[in-house]
Amino acid sequence: MQQTSLHPMLNVAIKAARAAGAIINRASLDLEALRINTKSPNDFVTEVDHAAEGVIIETLLSAYPDHGILAEESGRTHGAKHSEFVWIIDPLDGTTNFIHGMPVYCVSIALAHRGVVQQAVVYDPTRDDLFYASKGRGAFLNDRRLRVSRRTRMSDALIGTGFPFRRGDNFKRYVKMFEEVMQQCAGLRRPGAAALDLCYVAAGYYDAFFETGLQPWDLAAGSLIVTEAGGLIGNFTGEADFLHQREVVAGNPKIYAQLVTTLAPYTRVIKEEDLAAPAEGSNGADAPKPAATPAPAKKRGPVRIKKDDAGDAPV
Repeated sequence: MQQTSLHPMLNVAIKAARAAGAIINRASLDLEALRINTKSPNDFVTEVDHAAEGVIIETLLSAYPDHGILAEESGRTHGAKHSEFVWIIDPLDGTTNFIHGMPVYCVSIALAHRGVVQQAVVYDPTRDDLFYASKGRGAFLNDRRLRVSRRTRMSDALIGTGFPFRRGDNFKRYVKMFEEVMQQCAGLRRPGAAALDLCYVAAGYYDAFFETGLQPWDLAAGSLIVTEAGGLIGNFTGEADFLHQREVVAGNPKIYAQLVTTLAPYTRVIKEEDLAAPAEGSNGADAPKPAATPAPAKKRGPVRIKKDDAGDAPV
């Protein structure tokens, strides 16, 4: 199935993503010339991240000067501060892979209107693969309509994930989590670019994906692509409000429900009864905001961006 007409805002996002991809591809030809800075241990940023983000913001604001911007490297310093439209941008998801010449990284751009993601683009410049979606109009890879996989048994499922890498992460918790999931599924993969991982769920390459510690710009675009491909996405207890909980599960409906059952005991969502006693190994950087009572595992809802929660400074 081919989508013949794209939303004008989606077209602008695609133009911005391809411009950023061109910058990334040129830089990949001479990685030794890169200037690399460390935001925190094992968390890198390069001049390419900044250049790619710059061209994305310029392209978007040239077309829509009254829109807001939430970007990984520059936060909210660009665009209108109180617009109902906010672009959520990760100019280079997978920077560590990029630095090492491993061709698994992407550009991620989403547009939220009144907190609900409406347009999404994830561009893989090494393969010239363009994943995109408009709310209510389906998800696509280039011109091919995407659907999540049909596998129903965890024992047959290939699951994507992310490994801990930040100082202060609770590594023991991760090891227990991985041990449980590894014994239930057919295989676990960790390529290292969460926005692409979500697209792989939408395309059916993975049956599910889970990770903790992610930011809104890692998830916003991929989350819409997953749901438009018929998948589900939420936090470890199945709630739809996952963007600011720093934990996420996505998958086809059957595997998603089973994975939520496995991961629910590992949630870091703070319940009222837990406020007086933080979980062992928790730290400020990884602690989510209080959440309501968990909904059933299959609950679906619009992907929402909370302006006051997203923060003004990138991590």
